[in-house]
Amino acid sequence: MDDAEREHLFDLARAANGAARPVRRRKPKTWVARESLTRALDAIVNGPAFVRNGRLDILATNVLGRAFYDEVFDGTGKGNLARYCFLDGRAKSFYPDWEAAADVTVAILRTEAGHDPRDKQLHDLVGELSTTSDEFRLRWGAHNVRRHGSGTKNFHHHDVGDLTLSYEGLELTAEPGLSFLIYTAAPGSPSEERLRLLASLAAPTSATPSKTTPGLYPALEDTTQKD
Repeated sequence: MDDAEREHLFDLARAANGAARPVRRRKPKTWVARESLTRALDAIVNGPAFVRNGRLDILATNVLGRAFYDEVFDGTGKGNLARYCFLDGRAKSFYPDWEAAADVTVAILRTEAGHDPRDKQLHDLVGELSTTSDEFRLRWGAHNVRRHGSGTKNFHHHDVGDLTLSYEGLELTAEPGLSFLIYTAAPGSPSEERLRLLASLAAPTSATPSKTTPGLYPALEDTTQKD
């Protein structure tokens, strides 16, 4: 049993015993990024960077992150990585190893469900995906869990082609339940050149607002709030 599985087991045991869990601070129903957080995102120019919650909603990005995940926002994903993975047919091209990406996606949601089994928004998302995707439903029943801290992933972006990127995930202590993730390419690699190309394609004009402008995603709700 690895650390993620052990932590998940303890979460389930606490929930079953009715043990009190630390209460996360309440926030406005519509989450708005702090100015200092948007500046931190905008300071990262060599790789996609974004903030997400445990339900896999992308809440804020830098400019390159918005270009990298453009399909997540413009289709059935509605800014949610799980919806994109299972409900948008383009995901199987974006993730060359889609089976592995799907496994990880469900494992992250399962881990979040263990952390907060009363999260209604997460229950709604799982219900939606279970009724619309057989592939999700089968994986959800496997009860696999996973931490998403660091590693390497392969992608195929429709504008620039294949990318091999390393990622680092950081928990935001000032924003309980949210994670800050950064993707980078190895120096001198073809992936680094392709990220530069994507950055040039995504470069905002003087009339284009930053993709991390507070309130840019008013439909995305902060699921770290308790009912």
